[in-house]
Amino acid sequence: MLIERATGVRPKKVEVINTYIDVESLPFNRGYYSCDLTFFFEIRLEVFSGHGAPCAEVCGVSVYQKKVILYGSEGNVKVFGSEYTGNDCDAQDAPTRNMPRCCVQVADPVILSAKLMEVCECKCCCCCETTIPEAICNRYGGSFVDPQEGRVAVVTVGLFTIVQLIRRVQMLVPVYDYCLPSKECCGNTDNPCEVFRKMCFPVNEFFPPAATGNGSGCGCEKQNKC
Repeated sequence: MLIERATGVRPKKVEVINTYIDVESLPFNRGYYSCDLTFFFEIRLEVFSGHGAPCAEVCGVSVYQKKVILYGSEGNVKVFGSEYTGNDCDAQDAPTRNMPRCCVQVADPVILSAKLMEVCECKCCCCCETTIPEAICNRYGGSFVDPQEGRVAVVTVGLFTIVQLIRRVQMLVPVYDYCLPSKECCGNTDNPCEVFRKMCFPVNEFFPPAATGNGSGCGCEKQNKC
C-alpha cells in the first residue's frame, strides 16, 4: 500500500462529489426545521516514497456531516398536482407534505493541510463502508474499507456553504378594474396660422443678454476707469 510506505503527502485537488440532505421538523419549535447535510469529497494526494522514487497519485473519499436549524414557516396541508399529457389522461402526482425544500450552495473547497498519522493517533471518525452510499462506491468500482491499523492520510478541508429553506407560498395580488373614457377627446381646431400669430416674438433669442451689475452694459464704465 502506498500510504504505508509513504514518507510524505502533498494535497493536489479536492472536489465535492455530492451532498445528501434530510429535512425534518422540530417537535417543540413550530416552524423550525433541522437540515442534516452530508458532504462527500473526492481528494487527490501526491504520495512520496523517498529514495529517489517518483511521487504517485492516490484518490480517496472523505465524508463530512453538518446539522443546521432554520426557520421555514408552517404549512399543514397536502399538495396534489397533475401534469398535462397530450392525447391522454392527466397522471395524478402522489400527494406530498407541504414541507420546505432545502437548497445548499457549495463553493470550491480548499485543502488546508495534509499529513500522515497512525490509525491509533487519528482522533477523527473515519467513515466505514456502510456510511458511503452505493452510488458513490460504484463510481470508484467497488466498496471502501477502513484500515484498523497502520497509517492513514489525514486531510483538513475548508468549505464555504449557504443553506436555504425554500417554500412555495400563495401571493395575493390586487387587481384594479379599468374604465373607458366616456367623453371624446377634442383636438385644437384653430387655424395653424392663427396659433402662430398668438405667439410672442422671441426677442431674447436675437439679442445677447445684458451684463450683470451697474451700468448700461455697453462697457463704457470700464473705459472710464482706465
